[in-house]
Amino acid sequence: MAIFIAFVTLLILTFARTEQRANIKAKSWQDWLLDGIGLCFQGILIPLLQIVLIYQVYQHWLPENSGSLNLHPIFAFALSFVGVDYLYYWNHRLLHSRGLWRLHLVHHTMTERQVLGTSRNTLWTSFLIIYLWIHALFIYLLQDPTAYMIGVSLTAILDLWRHSEIEPIPGTLLHRLLSPWLILPMDHAWHHGRESAGVNYGANLKLWDRLHGTYYESTTAPSGLGISTDLTLTKKLIWPF
Repeated sequence: MAIFIAFVTLLILTFARTEQRANIKAKSWQDWLLDGIGLCFQGILIPLLQIVLIYQVYQHWLPENSGSLNLHPIFAFALSFVGVDYLYYWNHRLLHSRGLWRLHLVHHTMTERQVLGTSRNTLWTSFLIIYLWIHALFIYLLQDPTAYMIGVSLTAILDLWRHSEIEPIPGTLLHRLLSPWLILPMDHAWHHGRESAGVNYGANLKLWDRLHGTYYESTTAPSGLGISTDLTLTKKLIWPF
Protein backbone atom coordinates (compact mmCIF):
# COMPACT_ATOMS: atom_id res chain seq x y z
CA MET A 1 0.00 0.00 0.00
CA ALA A 2 2.85 2.41 0.84
CA ILE A 3 4.45 1.71 -2.55
CA PHE A 4 1.16 2.38 -4.36
CA ILE A 5 0.63 5.63 -2.43
CA ALA A 6 4.18 6.73 -3.30
CA PHE A 7 3.59 5.92 -6.98
CA VAL A 8 0.33 7.90 -7.10
CA THR A 9 1.92 10.83 -5.24
CA LEU A 10 4.88 10.96 -7.63
CA LEU A 11 2.50 10.69 -10.58
CA ILE A 12 0.41 13.62 -9.31
CA LEU A 13 3.54 15.72 -8.73
CA THR A 14 4.75 14.81 -12.21
CA PHE A 15 1.47 15.85 -13.88
CA ALA A 16 1.57 19.09 -11.90
CA ARG A 17 4.64 20.14 -13.92
CA THR A 18 3.86 21.72 -17.29
CA GLU A 19 6.96 20.37 -19.02
CA GLN A 20 6.37 16.87 -17.69
CA ARG A 21 2.74 16.94 -18.83
CA ALA A 22 3.94 17.83 -22.32
CA ASN A 23 6.49 15.01 -22.27
CA ILE A 24 3.87 12.51 -21.15
CA LYS A 25 1.45 13.63 -23.87
CA ALA A 26 4.23 13.25 -26.44
CA LYS A 27 4.93 9.61 -25.48
CA SER A 28 4.35 7.13 -28.26
CA TRP A 29 1.71 4.43 -27.83
CA GLN A 30 4.51 1.85 -27.82
CA ASP A 31 6.23 3.57 -24.90
CA TRP A 32 2.91 3.78 -23.05
CA LEU A 33 2.37 0.07 -23.60
CA LEU A 34 5.97 -0.83 -22.72
CA ASP A 35 5.84 1.16 -19.48
CA GLY A 36 2.36 -0.03 -18.53
CA ILE A 37 3.19 -3.70 -19.04
CA GLY A 38 6.46 -3.25 -17.16
CA LEU A 39 4.76 -1.64 -14.18
CA CYS A 40 2.11 -4.39 -14.01
CA PHE A 41 4.72 -7.12 -14.40
CA GLN A 42 7.05 -5.70 -11.76
CA GLY A 43 4.37 -4.39 -9.42
CA ILE A 44 1.87 -7.27 -9.53
CA LEU A 45 3.21 -10.45 -11.12
CA ILE A 46 6.68 -10.46 -9.56
CA PRO A 47 5.36 -10.02 -5.96
CA LEU A 48 2.83 -12.79 -6.62
CA LEU A 49 5.60 -15.05 -7.89
CA GLN A 50 7.61 -14.33 -4.74
CA ILE A 51 4.69 -15.26 -2.51
CA VAL A 52 3.13 -18.13 -4.44
CA LEU A 53 6.01 -19.82 -6.29
CA ILE A 54 9.48 -18.83 -5.04
CA TYR A 55 8.42 -19.06 -1.39
CA GLN A 56 7.08 -22.56 -2.06
CA VAL A 57 10.37 -23.53 -3.71
CA TYR A 58 12.23 -22.60 -0.53
CA GLN A 59 9.74 -24.58 1.52
CA HIS A 60 10.56 -27.60 -0.62
CA TRP A 61 14.34 -27.09 -0.62
CA LEU A 62 14.73 -25.90 2.97
CA PRO A 63 11.85 -27.46 4.89
CA GLU A 64 13.62 -27.25 8.24
CA ASN A 65 14.71 -23.62 7.96
CA SER A 66 11.44 -21.70 7.95
CA GLY A 67 11.64 -19.00 10.62
CA SER A 68 15.11 -20.13 11.66
CA LEU A 69 16.69 -16.66 11.44
CA ASN A 70 16.03 -14.51 14.50
CA LEU A 71 17.24 -10.95 13.92
CA HIS A 72 16.57 -7.77 15.83
CA PRO A 73 14.30 -5.51 13.72
CA ILE A 74 17.15 -3.01 13.19
CA PHE A 75 19.39 -5.74 11.76
CA ALA A 76 16.55 -7.18 9.68
CA PHE A 77 15.93 -3.74 8.17
CA ALA A 78 19.66 -3.23 7.56
CA LEU A 79 19.90 -6.63 5.89
CA SER A 80 17.26 -5.51 3.40
CA PHE A 81 18.11 -1.84 2.92
CA VAL A 82 21.92 -2.10 3.11
CA GLY A 83 23.00 -5.72 2.61
CA VAL A 84 20.73 -6.55 -0.31
CA ASP A 85 21.46 -3.11 -1.75
CA TYR A 86 25.12 -4.06 -2.05
CA LEU A 87 24.22 -7.29 -3.80
CA TYR A 88 22.00 -5.32 -6.18
CA TYR A 89 24.87 -2.95 -6.98
CA TRP A 90 26.84 -5.88 -8.40
CA ASN A 91 23.73 -7.36 -9.98
CA HIS A 92 23.18 -4.06 -11.79
CA ARG A 93 26.79 -3.92 -12.94
CA LEU A 94 26.45 -7.47 -14.26
CA LEU A 95 23.40 -6.43 -16.30
CA HIS A 96 25.64 -3.82 -17.95
CA SER A 97 28.20 -6.46 -18.91
CA ARG A 98 28.57 -7.52 -22.53
CA GLY A 99 26.77 -10.81 -22.03
CA LEU A 100 23.63 -9.41 -20.39
CA TRP A 101 23.44 -5.85 -21.72
CA ARG A 102 20.90 -6.72 -24.44
CA LEU A 103 18.46 -7.78 -21.71
CA HIS A 104 18.87 -4.50 -19.84
CA LEU A 105 19.18 -1.99 -22.68
CA VAL A 106 15.40 -1.53 -23.00
CA HIS A 107 15.42 0.14 -19.61
CA HIS A 108 17.85 2.68 -21.03
CA THR A 109 15.59 3.68 -23.92
CA MET A 110 13.81 6.21 -21.69
CA THR A 111 14.52 9.72 -22.95
CA GLU A 112 12.79 11.51 -20.07
CA ARG A 113 12.87 11.02 -16.32
CA GLN A 114 9.43 9.68 -15.48
CA VAL A 115 8.07 7.53 -12.70
CA LEU A 116 6.03 5.73 -15.38
CA GLY A 117 9.22 4.34 -16.90
CA THR A 118 10.61 2.87 -13.69
CA SER A 119 9.90 -0.73 -14.69
CA ARG A 120 10.49 -0.44 -18.43
CA ASN A 121 12.42 -3.58 -19.27
CA THR A 122 12.45 -6.80 -21.21
CA LEU A 123 10.00 -8.83 -19.15
CA TRP A 124 12.17 -11.77 -18.18
CA THR A 125 14.97 -9.42 -17.04
CA SER A 126 13.07 -9.43 -13.75
CA PHE A 127 14.11 -13.05 -13.25
CA LEU A 128 17.77 -11.98 -13.37
CA ILE A 129 17.36 -9.33 -10.67
CA ILE A 130 18.22 -10.63 -7.22
CA TYR A 131 15.21 -9.01 -5.53
CA LEU A 132 12.90 -11.75 -6.82
CA TRP A 133 14.94 -14.54 -5.26
CA ILE A 134 16.59 -13.07 -2.20
CA HIS A 135 13.57 -11.26 -0.73
CA ALA A 136 11.51 -14.45 -0.81
CA LEU A 137 14.43 -16.32 0.81
CA PHE A 138 14.81 -13.96 3.76
CA ILE A 139 11.05 -13.64 4.26
CA TYR A 140 11.05 -17.44 4.51
CA LEU A 141 14.03 -17.61 6.87
CA LEU A 142 13.19 -14.75 9.24
CA GLN A 143 11.09 -15.40 12.32
CA ASP A 144 9.62 -11.92 11.98
CA PRO A 145 10.13 -10.41 8.50
CA THR A 146 8.25 -7.17 9.28
CA ALA A 147 11.30 -4.91 9.50
CA TYR A 148 12.85 -6.61 6.49
CA MET A 149 9.67 -5.91 4.50
CA ILE A 150 9.80 -2.25 5.55
CA GLY A 151 13.25 -2.12 3.97
CA VAL A 152 11.90 -3.81 0.82
CA SER A 153 9.07 -1.29 0.59
CA LEU A 154 11.38 1.67 1.13
CA THR A 155 13.73 0.37 -1.57
CA ALA A 156 10.81 0.08 -4.00
CA ILE A 157 9.65 3.61 -3.17
CA LEU A 158 13.14 4.99 -3.73
CA ASP A 159 13.28 3.13 -7.06
CA LEU A 160 10.16 4.98 -8.20
CA TRP A 161 11.49 8.28 -6.87
CA ARG A 162 14.92 8.14 -8.48
CA HIS A 163 13.38 7.63 -11.92
CA SER A 164 11.36 10.83 -11.54
CA GLU A 165 12.21 14.52 -11.72
CA ILE A 166 10.86 15.14 -8.23
CA GLU A 167 13.96 15.92 -6.20
CA PRO A 168 15.25 18.26 -3.47
CA ILE A 169 16.65 21.56 -4.71
CA PRO A 170 20.47 21.71 -4.37
CA GLY A 171 21.51 23.78 -1.38
CA THR A 172 18.33 23.20 0.61
CA LEU A 173 18.37 21.49 3.99
CA LEU A 174 16.69 18.38 2.58
CA HIS A 175 19.29 18.10 -0.17
CA ARG A 176 22.15 18.54 2.29
CA LEU A 177 20.67 15.83 4.53
CA LEU A 178 20.07 13.26 1.78
CA SER A 179 22.77 13.95 -0.78
CA PRO A 180 25.79 12.56 1.12
CA TRP A 181 24.39 9.04 1.38
CA LEU A 182 21.27 8.49 -0.73
CA ILE A 183 21.09 7.99 -4.51
CA LEU A 184 19.02 10.97 -5.67
CA PRO A 185 17.09 11.31 -8.95
CA MET A 186 19.87 13.49 -10.36
CA ASP A 187 22.45 10.82 -9.56
CA HIS A 188 20.38 8.21 -11.37
CA ALA A 189 19.82 10.57 -14.28
CA TRP A 190 23.57 10.44 -14.91
CA HIS A 191 23.36 6.65 -14.96
CA HIS A 192 20.94 7.10 -17.89
CA GLY A 193 22.84 10.02 -19.43
CA ARG A 194 24.00 9.76 -23.04
CA GLU A 195 27.38 11.32 -22.32
CA SER A 196 28.06 9.20 -19.22
CA ALA A 197 28.69 5.49 -18.97
CA GLY A 198 29.43 3.08 -16.15
CA VAL A 199 28.41 5.37 -13.29
CA ASN A 200 25.94 5.38 -10.39
CA TYR A 201 24.79 1.76 -10.34
CA GLY A 202 23.54 1.95 -6.76
CA ALA A 203 19.89 1.71 -5.77
CA ASN A 204 19.64 3.06 -2.22
CA LEU A 205 23.11 4.09 -1.10
CA LYS A 206 25.94 6.01 -2.77
CA LEU A 207 28.43 4.14 -0.62
CA TRP A 208 28.88 1.28 -3.09
CA ASP A 209 29.60 3.51 -6.09
CA ARG A 210 32.05 5.56 -4.05
CA LEU A 211 33.71 2.42 -2.72
CA HIS A 212 34.19 0.93 -6.19
CA GLY A 213 34.97 4.11 -8.13
CA THR A 214 31.76 4.30 -10.16
CA TYR A 215 30.22 7.39 -8.54
CA TYR A 216 29.66 10.56 -10.54
CA GLU A 217 28.19 13.69 -8.97
CA SER A 218 26.68 16.75 -10.61
CA THR A 219 23.99 19.24 -9.65
CA THR A 220 23.01 19.70 -13.33
CA ALA A 221 21.22 17.18 -15.50
CA PRO A 222 22.91 15.42 -18.42
CA SER A 223 22.25 16.93 -21.83
CA GLY A 224 20.22 13.92 -22.89
CA LEU A 225 18.93 10.60 -21.65
CA GLY A 226 18.48 7.23 -23.24
CA ILE A 227 19.75 5.23 -26.16
CA SER A 228 18.14 4.75 -29.53
CA THR A 229 17.19 1.32 -30.81
CA ASP A 230 15.34 -0.09 -33.79
CA LEU A 231 13.86 -2.98 -31.81
CA THR A 232 10.16 -3.64 -32.30
CA LEU A 233 7.79 -3.61 -29.34
CA THR A 234 7.71 -7.41 -29.28
CA LYS A 235 11.49 -7.63 -29.25
CA LYS A 236 11.73 -5.04 -26.49
CA LEU A 237 9.32 -7.01 -24.34
CA ILE A 238 10.46 -10.55 -25.08
CA TRP A 239 13.59 -10.99 -27.20
CA PRO A 240 15.87 -7.92 -27.59
CA PHE A 241 18.60 -9.78 -29.48
